[in-house]
Amino acid sequence: MAKIAFILLCHKDPDAIIKQAESLTAAGDCMAIHFDANANPKDYARIQAALGDNPNVVFAKKRVKCGWGEWSLVEATLRAVEAAVEGFPRATHFYMLSGDCMAIKSAEYAHDLLDADDVDYIECFDFFKSNWIKTGMKGDRLIYRHFFNERKHKALFYGAYNLQKKLGWERPIPDDIQVMIGSQWWCLRRRTIEWVLEFTKSRPDVMRFFRTTWIPDETFFQTAVRHLVPEEEIRTRTLTFLMFSDYGMPVTFYNDHYDLLLSQDFLFARKISPEAHELKARLGALYAQEGVTFEISNEGRSLYKFLTGRGRYGRRFAPRFWETESSLGRERELLVVACKKWHVAKRLVEKVRQVTNLPSIDYLFDEEDTPLPDLGGIQTTLGKRTRHRRALMRMLFDYYDTNRLLICLDPSNIDLMHDFYADRSTTRLLEIECDFTDDYLIGHAKRVGLAAERTPDETINRLLPTIRYDVLFESERLRDANFPDYHRIREWASVDENAAPLAKFLDLPPDKARDVAATDHLFAD
Repeated sequence: MAKIAFILLCHKDPDAIIKQAESLTAAGDCMAIHFDANANPKDYARIQAALGDNPNVVFAKKRVKCGWGEWSLVEATLRAVEAAVEGFPRATHFYMLSGDCMAIKSAEYAHDLLDADDVDYIECFDFFKSNWIKTGMKGDRLIYRHFFNERKHKALFYGAYNLQKKLGWERPIPDDIQVMIGSQWWCLRRRTIEWVLEFTKSRPDVMRFFRTTWIPDETFFQTAVRHLVPEEEIRTRTLTFLMFSDYGMPVTFYNDHYDLLLSQDFLFARKISPEAHELKARLGALYAQEGVTFEISNEGRSLYKFLTGRGRYGRRFAPRFWETESSLGRERELLVVACKKWHVAKRLVEKVRQVTNLPSIDYLFDEEDTPLPDLGGIQTTLGKRTRHRRALMRMLFDYYDTNRLLICLDPSNIDLMHDFYADRSTTRLLEIECDFTDDYLIGHAKRVGLAAERTPDETINRLLPTIRYDVLFESERLRDANFPDYHRIREWASVDENAAPLAKFLDLPPDKARDVAATDHLFAD
């Protein structure tokens, strides 16, 4: 009879991880956990304390600092796999999971399915011939070396990439390897796992190659399995049900999707919303149940496609079943810096990045050329960003894999601020109050089209009082809105005076807040 060793990669939400492990091991299966070394050590200690006495749970002996798109995710997986192979000699199958996955079938159903066919379940599509990659970089993922994290060090990532392209520093793919690509959510037999571990030791050339590819968790195991296992013993599919939105982001499931999920021809599903407490409770109890009959209709993806392409009269899209609400997420926190002098806000935000490593984006609703990741087109114009502002912000939270995000807004965007404050998420606002010289206001008038280079001085002088009033009015309007969690720093205040509101806004200790407040040339024009 099949016995599954779940390989769990996770980095947050220790309570959910503990519940997930207890639910899956209660049915007789087992789990190896790798908890990201970047994550909170207290969270890891809680998980170890809760699960340390569970004989069906082991932990990776060495934890890795993981980054999206890096080899570190493959290395973390291998560490957890090694712990599972050693700790669970009776495990017949090894199933890759994340903290966002939950079972949508019972253990009884899962074991019967795996016993019925002696095969591996892993997507293995030809990297170059298939259309698996829909947008963005394709062959360049492999033929150039990627040393930096694309999300954390974007400038270094693309700088190194473009330099290699310019100099023609392409590299060959190992001769006997056909690179495959597919979902990282696989289920492999014990024999296959042992072959893969031996492959990592016997082929250092292949390991060196994949270490500097981009997003290798979508290629390494897929390539190794296809290289080692006869094609007839591979089912090119995943047993984890997941869907992607129009913009290439994972669809999230909520409380009212229980019946839909159970009817799909898969064993697990991701992503389950952190706020879907009822769904989590029902799915958590499902895995250990016996005698449950599942009516498989498998209509999830076709229904998704239908609802994406159909709209009500007068609307482009109908309400989508996978987006039951347009909230950014109750657990998320949006930090907004409002300042009329954009260069001042950008200096402050850059300092915040250095001190806190908080994902931050400059004036994305004000500047067309603000650097943004490729989100499937929703980010391409200011009009799209504003129309789909909540969808855009949700995608950015997901892209940076964070629950805290900082953005800059022009004070004139008070409607956007009202909209974000109306959301279930937490919103904080920091206004930077500046002095405005006549020269600055004249430059501002030219930037926004109120004046041109050849506008007579007499006309500009008549405009100045109106422009100054308009700038002051925007600031007054922010204060009159009575936004909760509103904070303000001033150009004419001392470093210590500005440090106090910064500490509250950023939730920083006083010394770090003072470091931010003391940013060199913060208010210089």
